Amino acid sequence: MKIGFIGLGIMGKPMVRNLLKAGHELVVYDVIPSNIEEVVNSGAKKAASSKEVAASATLIITMLPNSPEVKEVVLGENGVLEGAKPGSILIDMSSIAPLASQEICKACAEKGVRMIDAPVSGGEPKAIDGTLSIMVGGEKQVFDEVYEILLQMGSSAVYCGEIGAGNTTKLANQVIVACNIAALSEAYMLSARAGVDPKLVFAAIKGGLAGSTVMNAKSPMIFDHNFKPGFKVDLHIKDLKNALDTGHAVGSPLPLTALVFEMLQTLHSDGCGQNDHSAIAKFYEKVAGKTIC
Repeated sequence: MKIGFIGLGIMGKPMVRNLLKAGHELVVYDVIPSNIEEVVNSGAKKAASSKEVAASATLIITMLPNSPEVKEVVLGENGVLEGAKPGSILIDMSSIAPLASQEICKACAEKGVRMIDAPVSGGEPKAIDGTLSIMVGGEKQVFDEVYEILLQMGSSAVYCGEIGAGNTTKLANQVIVACNIAALSEAYMLSARAGVDPKLVFAAIKGGLAGSTVMNAKSPMIFDHNFKPGFKVDLHIKDLKNALDTGHAVGSPLPLTALVFEMLQTLHSDGCGQNDHSAIAKFYEKVAGKTIC
């Protein structure tokens, strides 16, 4: 199948490569030429604009930083809707505000383009090995049509409801992940201050009720001070801001989210915005005046 793909960053590049491995023809675009060249070297064909991508394929996937970028790529000049044929499907796999997904979907429908929102969880490692968790909102029929293609990028794809439901689910995911990393950092600093090796604490508790995928993935990074980004602090700031805005709009209290959001903002101000979000540990080290390990 011929697939258009727009957005070739940390997540987009490996997702494109997995689609190529599955036997699809990919036509791609990104605002950074070097990103395009990397996936062209893997077998994709380059386009000169988002409009050209959409004109070349009836299935278009976007993987972009935030709501404004998705709006620009889909609705803007030389955008997807200028090139897309009626009946085309747009899968927006970006993590954006649910209300933005609904706004973009409405504009797509006016052009005869069907859209689902399908954000992902798992970061770069799971994008590389094709085991992302994908959460989807939109028409169930469209989800059913693209289900097998989604599973060529992820290990699961779950239909969550109408358009925007995918991104609402992703916001819930990001709240849980951020608060989990903060709790890990807080607990490990308590251990270090009390004279107990945090690595031994991890070994002792990871098989119990406190254990989690987040604990297993992020604890070694915290211990090694390895903050090479799988998911950047700045991107998590974006997601938590969308969560807080959505919470305010629907009347849902998010006090823990607000607290961790401020931790992340402090890290950004300290020049750590491009670090992995496990760098929340740095906030605790700064306040406590001690390293965890």
